[in-house]
Amino acid sequence: MSLFAQIREDWIAHGRDWTKPGFRAIAVHRFGNWRMRIRSKLVRAPFSVIYRMMFRFVRNRYGIELPYSAVIGRRVVIEHQSAIVIHGNSVIGDESIIRQGVTLGNKTLERPLDAPTLGKRVNVGAGAKILGAVSIGDGATVGANSVVVHDVPAGALAVGIPARVLERSIVG
Repeated sequence: MSLFAQIREDWIAHGRDWTKPGFRAIAVHRFGNWRMRIRSKLVRAPFSVIYRMMFRFVRNRYGIELPYSAVIGRRVVIEHQSAIVIHGNSVIGDESIIRQGVTLGNKTLERPLDAPTLGKRVNVGAGAKILGAVSIGDGATVGANSVVVHDVPAGALAVGIPARVLERSIVG
């Protein structure tokens, strides 16, 4: 899929509003990945400078830190701005929703490369922290302000500090 097609798809997922900070962060992320496909370092260099400037602008202006090395699926929505930190080794599946104050990061300094993997259609509530090499299954929901340090199965709801996993049939 071309850069333009990906950005158009993200624009539609964000309600066709190019002013949304979440859309801008994902567009910069897509641009960062696109520039890495340029083989010649000499040709890639000016695009890398532009990417770094845009990355820092989005991080400092909107509080969304989304490095190009994170794997982001199609139609991912960053719903609101501020205090969003995504680890560079994180994976976010298609059609997932990330809200303000979310951290996807490592759990300890001894394992700096451990990062969460979110399946498809994962709904992450405001202020949630998902830490370490945990896997969140397809269609799962992480409640607001939850701290997830263990895997969450597909279709489940994780709530609390530390998060407890509730099956969907229990919560309705």
